[in-house]
Amino acid sequence: MAFLAKIKERIRKEMFLPSCLGVIVNPFYIIRNGLYKEIKHFSPLMQGRILDFGCGSKPYEELFVNAEQYIGVDIKVSGHDHVASKVDFFYDGKTLPFDSSYFDGLVSFETLEHVFEPDSIFSELNRVLKSGGKLMLSVPFVWDEHETPYDFARYTSFGMLHLLSKHGFEVLEYEKTTTYFLTICQMFIAYLYQHVLPKNKWLKQLSQLVFIFPLTVLALGLNMIFPRRYDFFCNSVIVARKN
Repeated sequence: MAFLAKIKERIRKEMFLPSCLGVIVNPFYIIRNGLYKEIKHFSPLMQGRILDFGCGSKPYEELFVNAEQYIGVDIKVSGHDHVASKVDFFYDGKTLPFDSSYFDGLVSFETLEHVFEPDSIFSELNRVLKSGGKLMLSVPFVWDEHETPYDFARYTSFGMLHLLSKHGFEVLEYEKTTTYFLTICQMFIAYLYQHVLPKNKWLKQLSQLVFIFPLTVLALGLNMIFPRRYDFFCNSVIVARKN
């Protein structure tokens, strides 16, 4: 039982922090690997007391090695339960339960699309962040509706630059996580996995090995050959500084 528990935990980790094993077991390897690489690349920029806004299970916490504190906040009622969550504080969706200028850094991953009124949230994020503090966030541009009915938006790079500037943030780094080609491939693979492959747990896992794993490897290989375009992409990862 302990051995099986370790395997399950490793596979769970591969969903967000993929290694080479992730290519085999993770049907969303392309999008998750793109996010992981960019978040890991920029994580050393974040230090001191850090707030994870919309933290869920805090999947990227271990990447923030310069954090003195890593505090997670989330909302109680959302499109998912909190069985696996590691929430330190719940908030009412309007006012964060922290003093002004309390944090050295803020992070938020795949959360903003679930916020119906981003202006009010950015005002709160600005309030609790120290002057000169950094904000790192990721947002989707191409992905299916999820955590319904609490899925409200997708963000272009221009929309994010406007939103951040409007609320007193200077963008320092901006990266798109997947190429045009990889985005198409990931969406096709996600469609097969979610809507075509058998629903039975064991048959689905077998299908992952037989169909999804080879398709993922093929996509990664062809991506090295095809022209690299970034005007169609899965996610943005952004680092900004409070003015």
